[in-house]
Parts: sequence; structure tokens; C-alpha cells
Amino acid sequence: MARDTRTGGVAEKMLLPALTKGGYNATSQWNVGLKLNGRKHVVDFLLEKGGERILVSKKWQQVGGTAEEKVPYEIICLLSACREGGFRAYLVLGGTDASAESGATGWTLRQFYIRGGLKEFLDYEKLVRIDTLETFVSLANQGRL
Repeated sequence: MARDTRTGGVAEKMLLPALTKGGYNATSQWNVGLKLNGRKHVVDFLLEKGGERILVSKKWQQVGGTAEEKVPYEIICLLSACREGGFRAYLVLGGTDASAESGATGWTLRQFYIRGGLKEFLDYEKLVRIDTLETFVSLANQGRL
């Protein structure tokens, strides 16, 4: 059976009301340039407010899979785009965490990423912030990104 890769679109639609309420002008599926591998780098949103431009990339995982393995590479690509274009960026991790107690599948590394586990390997915190979907929506809704 083929994997359902459309779940990220649902998360995107969930973000728009909070971004609008927070006063952000949001352009979805924005081409920021090229990734390190020479392919197009499309972020989920380019946000503009008060002369500042913020990139938003989200990863969604609700079953076991590869989204979490893409996080370090996405951070590297966002860092490159931020340095070249004068942006800040958010990497938003949505979905569910795997849980042996409940039997839920999903992220096994999300809490590691959210708690800054990659800081030992990558210096990203000045330009890229990693948040859960809930934290990001709260900040966006308040216009505090």
C-alpha cells in the first residue's frame, strides 16, 4: 500500500489562521533557491511582517517513517538560505510521538530535536528555531515569531 504523503497539507492549512491573526503576510510553497544538492528548495511559507522575512518549513509524521531523518538536512538547507538571504527560519515538527505505552507510532526523535539535541552537531540556533506545531501556532497567533 502506498504511503499517504498528503498529511503535511493538512498541517499547512492549520497554520494559516494563526499566521493571519498574528499579522503575518504568508506566501505558501515559496522557492527560496537551491538546496546543497542543486535541487529546488521550497519552504512551506515565507512570512513577512514589519520588514522581516521568516522562512517556515514543517515536517509532519504520524506513523513511523523518514520525516525525522530529514530534519538535520533541512536545518542545513535552512541555515544556508538564511545566511544567503538574510532570513530567520522555523522548522515546525508536527504529528505524533511514538509511544510504547499507547502503541502510537510516529516520531521517535522529535523530543530530541525540540530539546536541542542537534546543538552538539550543528550551530543553528541563531537563525533556525525548532518547535512543535502547537508551540509555533501559539507564537504565530500572538504575532511573536
